Amino acid sequence: MEELIAELKEHVQFKETTEPGDLVLLVAKEPQMLVYALVTAIERDETRKDEWWHVRMSILTVPVQSLTWTLRLEQFTGKEIFTMGGEERFVKAVSFDTEISVDPLKQSKKKNGLRLVK
Repeated sequence: MEELIAELKEHVQFKETTEPGDLVLLVAKEPQMLVYALVTAIERDETRKDEWWHVRMSILTVPVQSLTWTLRLEQFTGKEIFTMGGEERFVKAVSFDTEISVDPLKQSKKKNGLRLVK
């Protein structure tokens, strides 16, 4: 699993934090899985003394599959590989270049403001 994660880090730009609205890469050894999921909520698990979080995600498949994993901060921010049911897992938010370029010609044609009506 460590080799796979190291190779992914060469090809994927990851974020250091994970927040609702982020896309994360979910990696599992068994069953073998490498999919994107949308983080829909992160809520503190108040039933535990230590800090654990309910991380709600929607796996981007057809149909969309919703799931909730209870994880520690280090687990859902990709700082450590963890196990579920004895199988290794990895979760980390992906950073996308979201800069939107604006065509200045289209912007200049757009009329803003008030117009005089007689």
